[in-house]
Amino acid sequence: MKKLNCLLLLFCCVHLAQAQNKVVLTKSSTTHLINRNIYGHFAEHLGRCIYGGFYVGEGNKKIPNKNGIRTDVVEAMKKLKIPNLRWPGGCFADTYHWKDGVGPKTQRPTIVNAWWGGVTEDNSFGTNEFLNMCEMLGAEPYLAANIGTGTPQELIDWVQYVSFSGVSPMSKLRKQNGRSKPWNVKFWGVGNEAWGCGGNMRPEYYADKYRESSTFMSGWSNDKKIYRIAAGANSGDLNWTETLMKTIPLNMMEGIGLHHYAVIDWNKKGSATDYNEEQYFTTMKRALYMDELITKNEAILDKYDPKKKVGLIVDEWGGWYNVEPGTNPGFLYQQNTMRDAVLAASTLNIFNNHSERVRMANLAQAINVLQSVILTQQQKMILTPTYHVMEMYTVHQDATFIPLNVKSEDYELGNEKLPAISASASIDSIGNVHITLANIDMNKEQEVSIDVSDYKLTNVKGRVLTSAKVQDHNSFENPNKIKPAMYNGASLSGNSLSVKIPPFSVVVLQLK
Repeated sequence: MKKLNCLLLLFCCVHLAQAQNKVVLTKSSTTHLINRNIYGHFAEHLGRCIYGGFYVGEGNKKIPNKNGIRTDVVEAMKKLKIPNLRWPGGCFADTYHWKDGVGPKTQRPTIVNAWWGGVTEDNSFGTNEFLNMCEMLGAEPYLAANIGTGTPQELIDWVQYVSFSGVSPMSKLRKQNGRSKPWNVKFWGVGNEAWGCGGNMRPEYYADKYRESSTFMSGWSNDKKIYRIAAGANSGDLNWTETLMKTIPLNMMEGIGLHHYAVIDWNKKGSATDYNEEQYFTTMKRALYMDELITKNEAILDKYDPKKKVGLIVDEWGGWYNVEPGTNPGFLYQQNTMRDAVLAASTLNIFNNHSERVRMANLAQAINVLQSVILTQQQKMILTPTYHVMEMYTVHQDATFIPLNVKSEDYELGNEKLPAISASASIDSIGNVHITLANIDMNKEQEVSIDVSDYKLTNVKGRVLTSAKVQDHNSFENPNKIKPAMYNGASLSGNSLSVKIPPFSVVVLQLK
């Protein structure tokens, strides 16, 4: 009897431990879509993101290209269903004068990229090249305008050049440069990081600069209403958000930005590949802070905009580490491991769960810079773990958000703890329910019980992204070390779904 009691006690303890991870999908009377633009990307004139990344030049015979744009990169990005691409910065934006980058390339002046490596920018990749590339990608362009060293007239001319179909000096210039039909650019950032590299402005001053510039931006496109995005706060600077919201009329602003990077320490960022558990834990802690950050900004936006007309635009996010050894410190080239995959999955889950207010986000950056989805080395190209997460999560784009309640076991290190499980869910236009899960715990498999009783589901299948070590990454020597695989760790019994997730792994489930 004593042995039987011990077995019962052991069974109860195991059952309770498993039950600590519980997710409940609920139906809501109010529904909204997860905006596909949350899955946006960012391409700055920084390091090898543009030159050697997206663009290799029209005369390049070694790397397949169309008008200088790498065709392998285009095909890879299209598989992500890339919704939008932000350009030309970043800090570069507020030193960029767009007229330097149009017209015959032999006549374009050079400038020095003082922010990133002090290299000479020859302006061979400019407005026409970028907007034509966006058409190749099937992506909406998101232009970051220069209000740091630029003028309102320069901005108005740019809007007119890309979007005005009538007779004007700028539409005439566009036609002279080989483009008759305007691109009708919808998304415009009015400056970038105005609190820092965009001019070290006070929020009150920037708000006035924004009001001045945005006044003259509308009315140039017959096809699309312009979407003006105010340069938002640096991570937790809530005063910046509050000042802009109370100073800028709602009819002059469609979106407000927010930048946040998961950085261990700005003075000691650590290696992208050679890190210990403490550094991993700290990175994940910084990444999960995004949820608190958005919640606090949402409260300010709700105060001034209760009808939620203004979107929260997280147009720079991702992990930031030391550059790879032997590379230019100003080029911000870093590798990408399973840590980045879990970081990306958790962050995207946060955006999905806040998608009533978060309307767009841009991972920094697309190629060869920071948390890239693609790395290139001359003719070679590899896809990073972050790429695979972004591809797996395409199921959420423009799908209807499903509210969920998550009760998670803790991932503990020393005296600190984080929720081990991150999750989000949606239902697509043909009735498929998708649940995305990340196990942040670096050491333990997590079993999750998911209550789907609000939905009549009879079938489940899935994909998983995992590897033997959290430091694992794809290299040019071993480009497919990490890639998605079929997942068999989920079982559906009645209204309950049981899921086992390996440590530091990402799982995407489809239920019918």
